[in-house]
Amino acid sequence: MGKGKNEGKDGGSSRGSKLRSFFTRLFSGIVLVALSLFLVTQSGLPFFLATFLISLCGTYELYRVFGIENKSLGFVGYLTVSVYYFMVYFGLEEYFVLMVILSLMSLMAFYVFTYPAYKISLVAKAFMCVVYAGVMMSYLYQTRTLPDGQFLVWLIFLSSWGSDTCAYCVGMVFGRHKMTPILSPKKTVEGAVGGVVGAALLGFAYAFLLRHHFKAISNPGLISAVACGIASLISMVGDLAASGIKRDYGVKDYGTLIPGHGGIMDRFDSVVFTAPAVYFVLRFLH
Repeated sequence: MGKGKNEGKDGGSSRGSKLRSFFTRLFSGIVLVALSLFLVTQSGLPFFLATFLISLCGTYELYRVFGIENKSLGFVGYLTVSVYYFMVYFGLEEYFVLMVILSLMSLMAFYVFTYPAYKISLVAKAFMCVVYAGVMMSYLYQTRTLPDGQFLVWLIFLSSWGSDTCAYCVGMVFGRHKMTPILSPKKTVEGAVGGVVGAALLGFAYAFLLRHHFKAISNPGLISAVACGIASLISMVGDLAASGIKRDYGVKDYGTLIPGHGGIMDRFDSVVFTAPAVYFVLRFLH
């Protein structure tokens, strides 16, 4: 009898924990969406600073996984991301290659003059994170600065979070063939196709509804559909890449900044890839 009572208590505690986790995740998601709505509607400095802070937090989370968040290599990375954003804000992108070279030279200098404190693999990881969470994330802000950017920037989220939702729904119903059975067993080829098609349809519907607000794009529905479809396909790489890093290092979440969701890189793992994808597709098509 005592054992049955304990099992009942454990079952109730487990259900209560799951409910708390669900509502925490739901509330955090609502707050995140509301904050995104507010920030994306802002132009200029507020949105720039928000994107900059997201990049710095993402870089820190990745460095923490690699164990260099408080080391010299990490501080070189933070400085490089900061300088890069300064260049973006003041329109100095033509010096980007110079910045990349100086960043790599600085990291290699720390490697040489502190040898054998750091392995060359850590230098490579430090440099990778600068491009990954720093440079790639910046295209969220750069898309916002394009003509009609106040509308086009939403394509990044539609092709990321919208694609995830569509892929999940289609995969649940029609999923049969595993896409990456070891890295992410739940993801299916059918879900991936559903995510790409769903993102393209969302992009088209969104642009069609707001077609009278676009001033610089002559065919916003078609362009938005193509941009979202391509970005959705690329976003899957971002999602799986972030999962692969966590699996390699035995990490469940990148951080705890967003209750119920993890860290910045847990929530923006696919946005990191969709932001530059949407930006360059729009530039090319426009």
